[in-house]
Amino acid sequence: MTTSDFKLRSVAFEAFGPTIVSSIGHGAVLPVLALQARDLGADVGTAALVVALLGVGSLLTSLPAGAVVARIGERRTLIACGLLDCVVMLIAWQASSVLLLSVAMVLSGASWTGFLLARQGFLIEAVPITHRARAMSSLGASHRVGMLVGPLIGAGVIAWLGLSAVFVLAAVMSLASAVMASLMRDLGHESRAEQGVSGHASVASVLLAHRHTLLTLGLGVIVIGASRSIRGTLLPLWADHIGMTGSETSLVFAVAAAVDIVCFIPGGWLMDHRGRSVVAVPVVLAVAIGALVLPLATNEPAVLAVAVLIAAGNGLGSGIVMTLGADTAPAAGRSQYLGGWRLCGDLGGTSGPLLISAVTLVAPLATASVVFGLAALAGTGWVGYWTRRLDQRRGTGISPRR
Repeated sequence: MTTSDFKLRSVAFEAFGPTIVSSIGHGAVLPVLALQARDLGADVGTAALVVALLGVGSLLTSLPAGAVVARIGERRTLIACGLLDCVVMLIAWQASSVLLLSVAMVLSGASWTGFLLARQGFLIEAVPITHRARAMSSLGASHRVGMLVGPLIGAGVIAWLGLSAVFVLAAVMSLASAVMASLMRDLGHESRAEQGVSGHASVASVLLAHRHTLLTLGLGVIVIGASRSIRGTLLPLWADHIGMTGSETSLVFAVAAAVDIVCFIPGGWLMDHRGRSVVAVPVVLAVAIGALVLPLATNEPAVLAVAVLIAAGNGLGSGIVMTLGADTAPAAGRSQYLGGWRLCGDLGGTSGPLLISAVTLVAPLATASVVFGLAALAGTGWVGYWTRRLDQRRGTGISPRR
């Protein structure tokens, strides 16, 4: 099959099916995880920490997960992560203490990191570079679809069987994703065998060799991750600040999620035909503008407008981090490199809420919003500069400097 004849639907089941199924389980659990912790006796702060441990597990295992994928391949990693998450969710279902639930969430975050790295690696092998951005964008969208459908199914399960039953739903979805992964092709086994003979490169050596990319474009990924993370922190806090009810806030997020999903199709096309910077910049710029004007949003329609603006930018950039990682990843040591790339995204996702939290300790929420908006505005320039340089090198056939 030639590049021009390639169709994404030819790899849809392998590439996107396991992600949608697994994301449904995670989407069902996330809205009620804090409530489950509360039922086990946690106070509000501890319950929030339990939710945060998913991100902690992902952050701590980004680099080890890259090493694992390099040795056993994408297919086996997907199967192993699906089975691990199935067991972890069953443990969470039966957890009788906050401590046990917390341990389960750390392990779930770890399994999710391995799962995402393996999905990204599979697409790099299976999809020609001319369709790479659309494939990565679709992968990001498949995760969003699962996260949108999951809470809807979870609500029905809770009404029928109770709150903790969503963990059983998540376990079933994780097991199903592992079964689906077992039906996939095992791509890249020849290159893994060659690297096995010569010796797999260590994670540290790979990251050191590509430190220039990680300290420039990788820092841009941290900015993108931080920008995306404030949707789940700043917007709900502001909605509560102006007196919106929980149902009103949920409706705003539902509309924003729909906008996010709709925008992934033009985003993927733009990345493949007009370059990566065309969508990378709007992701951060939309958040910068949204955060700067949020203090002026004093009613539900105004908050909805800000949420839709941020969602449109985020939707256009669906898959941008994975695409940039695929563009800059070396052939030898690719999985180890992508683990480091994933770490950059995780650092960004953690730093955004921390900045908001730090500022609110000494200033009003409106000030925190403006401070973040200004930081994102500065970050937009950094992201734009380095993604344009990457586009120029790709356009002239010059490999990115590493």
